Amino acid sequence: MPDQPAPRPSATQLFLIFTRIGLTSFGGGLSGWFLREFVQDRKWMTEEEFLNGLAVSQALPGVNVSNMAIWIGYRLCGASGAAASFLGIIVPSAFVVVLIATLLSAISGFSLTHAAMNGAAAAAVGLSLTMGLTAARRVPRRAFPLMVMAAVFIAIGVLQWPLVWTVLVAGVTSVAISLWKS
Repeated sequence: MPDQPAPRPSATQLFLIFTRIGLTSFGGGLSGWFLREFVQDRKWMTEEEFLNGLAVSQALPGVNVSNMAIWIGYRLCGASGAAASFLGIIVPSAFVVVLIATLLSAISGFSLTHAAMNGAAAAAVGLSLTMGLTAARRVPRRAFPLMVMAAVFIAIGVLQWPLVWTVLVAGVTSVAISLWKS
């Protein structure tokens, strides 16, 4: 018997899931948590759907995590899911950030505080790298996308060109060429 799709979540479930993710994640890499939660563990969407949503979320103005939460919520539960997901990822975390900032200002003079922050930053880099590798595995191995990727890396990482202009020019150029080829 083939696997049946998992039942769709309620807006309350989405709020609680995004609240848990927002409260237990630190410093980035949230798209990796989203991938694990919604694709791998709960199987509420395919990896391809998730990566398409991630691409849209990154292309839109605003915070990628918020955009992704809204997209996932809407995809799984409509407008109420989008609102619940957004509120779940933002509101509880905002309260905790204010509390932590107050605490950190009181203990910032201790070297253990700096060591803990460095460890958390390293974990966030690892989560982001995992997400990047997952996405890179799915990129078609064609010459043009690889050239664009390499050109953007060189322009931003090596030549230190401005991110916004580099991505804008590379994005418009690659979309135009892709449309022209098809």
